[in-house]
Order: sequence, then C-alpha cells, then structure tokens
Amino acid sequence: MATLLVLGSKPDPALPSEGGCDALACANASGRSAARLGLPDPAYTVMTSVLTSGHKPANDLALEALRGLRTGTLYLYPRPPSEGFLLERVVREVRTIRVKPWYFKRRLRALDYRFDRFVAPPRAFYHDLVLRLCDHDPAIAAQIRRKQPSTGMIALALGLATAGFERFVMSGFSFEITHAYAHNPLIDRLGTTRSKHADTDVAVLRCLARRHGNIYTTEPSVHERAGVPLLEAKSVSETTVRHADARGIATG
Repeated sequence: MATLLVLGSKPDPALPSEGGCDALACANASGRSAARLGLPDPAYTVMTSVLTSGHKPANDLALEALRGLRTGTLYLYPRPPSEGFLLERVVREVRTIRVKPWYFKRRLRALDYRFDRFVAPPRAFYHDLVLRLCDHDPAIAAQIRRKQPSTGMIALALGLATAGFERFVMSGFSFEITHAYAHNPLIDRLGTTRSKHADTDVAVLRCLARRHGNIYTTEPSVHERAGVPLLEAKSVSETTVRHADARGIATG
C-alpha cells in the first residue's frame, strides 16, 4: 500500500511505527524536521509566500530553517488579500514584491535551498482543489472564506489528488503555532499557541478523512480534534536527534 507521509513542523513528531512511508510531503520548514529524523527528501513541499514578506520574525526563522535543504516540487501558496485599515492595506500591497514567485525563488537560492520544479498557481487553484476533495461541502466553503487552510492541509490535498498513493499519514501536526526548528515569537506576542488556521484545518481534515477513508494520523491531538483514525507511532525526539548530531553520532 503506497503511503504518503505528510509532515508538519510540530516539535517531536510521532512517526508511524510500522509500514513507514513511500514518499514524504512537507509544509513550510518541516523539511528541517525530516532531515533531523533521517527521513528522505520530500517529493514535494508547500510553502506560503508570506515566508519572504519580511513581515514577521517567525517567517525569517522559517527561512533560516530551510538553509541547505531540498525538495522535488515546490508549490508556492499565495498569501491572502490584504486586510485591515486602508493604510495597512496600502503598505502591504507595496510590499507585494517580496511575495512574488521570482523574489521567493531568489531568496531560497540564497539559502542554498534546492528544488527540481517550482509551481506557483493562483490561490483559487488550491482552494478549488480542497473544495472538490470535500465534495463542495457548503460548510467547508464558508469556513475557507473566513480563513484559508494552512500549507499542511494543502500538502494533504495535493497528495490526495495525485495518482499512486493509497494511504496518507499526518505526522507533526497539532493545530498550534509551535515549531520544531525554533521558538515562535508570535506565541509571546499573542499569548497563545493556537493557530489562526485551526478551525479551518480541523473542518477540512475531518471532512477529508470521512469522505476518503484512507487518511490516518500518529498525533493524538489530531485524532481527538478532527476524528482522524490514530495509528501506532514511535516517538522520535528531535531533541535527542539534535544532541546526537552534535556528538557526531549517526542518527539514520
């Protein structure tokens, strides 16, 4: 049974204990976790264009975590339209050069991040894909209008739409803004670890799991909140891996 492992950036992801995976998909900088845990290079990675916006320190930390990594196909997920007061919208629109595909590629190449193929469809492409996979559920459509799905949900949707995979395993997800590669400064500013994408992601994941019947998770929090069937997992601490790396011990 061909299995795609979809990896998020939650600290210390729980990996499947049996069966492993035939291919890996990553979201934003979760490729750093994959490298530390000895997983293969991702077949594809979904990244939000906001990473190069220069708008938040958390995005700069994610970019640094990508240094020296590689992926097969890189999907660029456009940022949502500017919101807020007029002046805020104007400032953000002036900065749109920093989220353009050509600028995004230039920033990644400066970090020695490599990819075989770069794809940058419009935002509607991703949302239409999710809605089609959810059988155009009106409740999902309404939720996406309120807040778009995260890159992790888009990575899963792309996998579901790709021929050749029969099972999908979600690891390293928690519906929070914690990251394995660095402390997220947004947590201190907001006073919470809850992701703004949480409600949309839970709704989308619940719908996809129910409709397709081949999505599983190794993370208890995802099982509890989205009703995704739970797989037995092996706990692989990235802290342990990092310490082993520091001592020059192979971590396979």
